[in-house]
Amino acid sequence: QVQLVESGGGLVQPGGSLRLSCATSGFISDYYAIGWFRQAPGKEREGVSCRRASDGTTYYADSVKGRFTISKDYNKNTVYLQMNSLKPEDTATYYCGASWSRSAERLCADANNDYWGQGTQVTISS
Repeated sequence: QVQLVESGGGLVQPGGSLRLSCATSGFISDYYAIGWFRQAPGKEREGVSCRRASDGTTYYADSVKGRFTISKDYNKNTVYLQMNSLKPEDTATYYCGASWSRSAERLCADANNDYWGQGTQVTISS
């Protein structure tokens, strides 16, 4: 059974940085995509950044391009989201999600995944 466990959220001032981690287990092949999604109060969940495991192809939402970076540590089976130059509008609950047989862009666009983590809160405020 696939499991995703997020960590690393917190309260940061505007302009600051955070790194989110998603520890994964249960994947039996690389034919899947995994990514980060966020949901702010009163808004729909949106795909922020996604990555296809088989070839490392990545996708970023326009709102985070140049500020966020998704990466994977194969030794630790962990996917990271490095978030720099954070803005108040980045405040949300961030979720790690994954699905089989998806491209990175499709995973982020659909935001309707086979697997979800429990979420971690990110608050950007002075």
